[in-house]
Amino acid sequence: MSQQRLFESLTTLFTTHPVVFWHDVEAEFASAVDSLQLDGVQLVRLDDMPALRVKLDIEGAPDQRWLIYSAKPEPEPTKDWLLDVRMRSKSFRADTTSILLEDLGLTTQGLRQHLKERAKFLRAKDRVDRLKRMVLPGDGAPDLDRKMLAVLTRADQPELFAMLQRLYGAVVVDGVVDLSAEPKAWQDIAANDLTPAFWELVQLQLGYLEASPSLRDLLFRILVTDFCRGLQGDAPPQLAHFVLPDRTLAANASVFVGRWRSDIVQFGNYNALAQAVANELELVSLLSSQSAEQLVECMTFEDVELRMVQELKKRIDAGAGANMDVVRALMARRRDGHWANPLLASANERTRALAACYDALTAAADFFTLKSTHAAGFSFADAGTAFAQYRDELFRFDQLYRHFHTAADAVEPTGWAVLHELRETIEGVYSGWFIPHLSTAWSKVVEGPLGLLKHWTLPEVTPQQAFYERKVMPLFDGGVKRVFVLISDAFRYEVAQELVQHTNSKSRFKASLDGMLGVLPSYTALGMAALLPHKALAYKENANLDVLADGHAVATLEQRSEHLQRFGGLAIKAEDLMGLGKEKGRELVRDQRLIYVYHDRIDMTGDKQSSETKTFEAAAQTVQELANVLGFIIHSLNGSAVLVTADHGFMYQESALDESDKSTLDDKPAGTLKAKKRYLIGRDLGTTPKAWSGNTAVTAGTTLEGSLDFWVPKGASRFHFAGGARFVHGSAMPQEVVVPVITVRVSEAENAKTKYVSVSLLGAVNKVVTNTQRFEFIQTDAVSERVLARSVVVSLRDGSDNDKPISNAQSITFDSTSQLLDERKRSILLTVLAGAHDPHKHYDLVMRDAVSNVEVLRLPVKVDLAFGNDF
Repeated sequence: MSQQRLFESLTTLFTTHPVVFWHDVEAEFASAVDSLQLDGVQLVRLDDMPALRVKLDIEGAPDQRWLIYSAKPEPEPTKDWLLDVRMRSKSFRADTTSILLEDLGLTTQGLRQHLKERAKFLRAKDRVDRLKRMVLPGDGAPDLDRKMLAVLTRADQPELFAMLQRLYGAVVVDGVVDLSAEPKAWQDIAANDLTPAFWELVQLQLGYLEASPSLRDLLFRILVTDFCRGLQGDAPPQLAHFVLPDRTLAANASVFVGRWRSDIVQFGNYNALAQAVANELELVSLLSSQSAEQLVECMTFEDVELRMVQELKKRIDAGAGANMDVVRALMARRRDGHWANPLLASANERTRALAACYDALTAAADFFTLKSTHAAGFSFADAGTAFAQYRDELFRFDQLYRHFHTAADAVEPTGWAVLHELRETIEGVYSGWFIPHLSTAWSKVVEGPLGLLKHWTLPEVTPQQAFYERKVMPLFDGGVKRVFVLISDAFRYEVAQELVQHTNSKSRFKASLDGMLGVLPSYTALGMAALLPHKALAYKENANLDVLADGHAVATLEQRSEHLQRFGGLAIKAEDLMGLGKEKGRELVRDQRLIYVYHDRIDMTGDKQSSETKTFEAAAQTVQELANVLGFIIHSLNGSAVLVTADHGFMYQESALDESDKSTLDDKPAGTLKAKKRYLIGRDLGTTPKAWSGNTAVTAGTTLEGSLDFWVPKGASRFHFAGGARFVHGSAMPQEVVVPVITVRVSEAENAKTKYVSVSLLGAVNKVVTNTQRFEFIQTDAVSERVLARSVVVSLRDGSDNDKPISNAQSITFDSTSQLLDERKRSILLTVLAGAHDPHKHYDLVMRDAVSNVEVLRLPVKVDLAFGNDF
């Protein structure tokens, strides 16, 4: 200790004690004590003066301060002439160990020898400073060693699990694992003679005891133990020798691995290490004999997830929609695990791909289940019934087909072939069964003297050309002062249904979906004109074959805006409206009562050969973009009523078309004015058995003199393939002419507010007596448009110790739409840390929202592992 440090320490002691004893046993400071020059302090060298003389001097000068120095140890109390003085004085020690005890705030003098043994660690001031922040006054030698290890590993907490995360994380460099590497922290542990302390701690908490322990071997033991604890059935013989021997302490391995996986900072390192271990174990070959049921709780290795996806894909493909309940339950459990958890998907490419695998499998299972309910095909009593069935149910074929391909496309960047076979099956059912069967049944109600083509009206269904009269005007009549009409080009009905679900998940937004009968031919110029306010539509036989509304050209945005001025309105592009911002946007619409907002994503993408394969990607973008526009209109522009609709729908298939998909029409008929893949328009076209034919006066309400004839291909065929053929519209299939109308209103009513599902614990589980305990929960209400699904994380915690977890954490998603209580049950297994848990103390079963971390449920439980372990 420096002279200055001695001076400062003694000066501090004399502020509260008049007498200070200093026994400098090794006489380290015998020559320095005389030069301290402590103001107002009398130095007495006890070794040179009789103790009785010193006692008398002190009693004779009660106001004097005394430093009693000796190079000998303190005498025994029975032989100490100054015992009474010593009892009311303060002792000072200036040796390194004593200083460390004082600096660290330790009260146990018995640690002096232990601190001397840790001299190498304690030489570095920065290490001592970090150690100070962890040490508690009553810490013993094992506590100090544990905290020194935490300092060397730079662990967040002085816990073995945190140290192991740091040590193992250090062998991963830029995602590359070197299992033989010795991290610098491990070298520091050895250099500071703390290796034995580390392995003692590992043995105490994990039961790992080897003659030649190593970090590499420990990692294998931990991961294999966790894997085998999750496995239903015996461990594979090739792995059994890796399982930690103490069954109780082995549970701690699962708790550690569970925390490691869920650590948002460290899980990337875990993924890389787990894969490296799996590769060395040649785990893939060991999994081939394991069923999905046996593996469902195993979350240790990514190879298990790949095996699960492979197995579930086979079941879905082979099951054709039958017995999908078991498959759905297995998928739900895996999606709550680690490797395919959507909450982690944004941070990891492979997790995104695995989550997309399950999205694709879910869509496929639902697709095949829907098909199984229509195994005999389709039959409609009349066109009204056909329209209603597509609007209410059959649109799901198109939607699930789109969902499957969107998800499967997200898997492709990995190069995995796991979904390729299922792609072919889905494509075969959609293009080879659904579309042909729907075409046949639809043709029967479209064709003939009483068919839809002859009158093109349906009871209680709004024709698209009556949109303004039947959908917009009632809003004005009901007191709405300003109506927004949001029109998205080729916004198909099934995509609109997805937007409605998204919109209704937002509080205050109340969206409802209906279908209109679109105009025919179902193409942009005619559909857009039909949606405008008008009394009459008519064709103008110019180069563009423009459609006029009340005699006015409405082909361009500027022309539509000019037309809308007559009705107190304007037209604007969606991106231009959003670009104005709140203040300028309000200024724009302030004096308007009717605002038509035009959006184009799907048609712009699908109608080009170079980008038509991105049609489904464009549909997903459209849902998000329209949701943003709705939010802007309602929140920023104070819109209270918005109608979302389209000019037409579309047909799309992933597989390339061949000649069988082309109409047998040999050549354009005389009088053709415009020819596209899905329609011909002209004068005096006549009829042909090879196509559906009609006149726009019937199918779009054009004036007699302003009407044109048309031919459209029957079913799903195309007249030609030029410019791309997968994405088409123009004809009369339901996908093209069932035009969506979404009515979005703002409401402050209770039924317009959203809430998350509520969850309750089933049974009276108030005591945990085994390391692994099952808890069963029930989702008390079904998920609906207003009742939202919820992902939660469940664990056992010690509420009296800063909510410290005493178990692993498990994720569960409550998203059942079933009205049956039994189908809304979910269960998890929690593994409790081995060790001393007070059986008389209350711990807590805690459930928190996985996204917001808001507490959803807290229930008291007792933990008495000793009781369970006795049996």
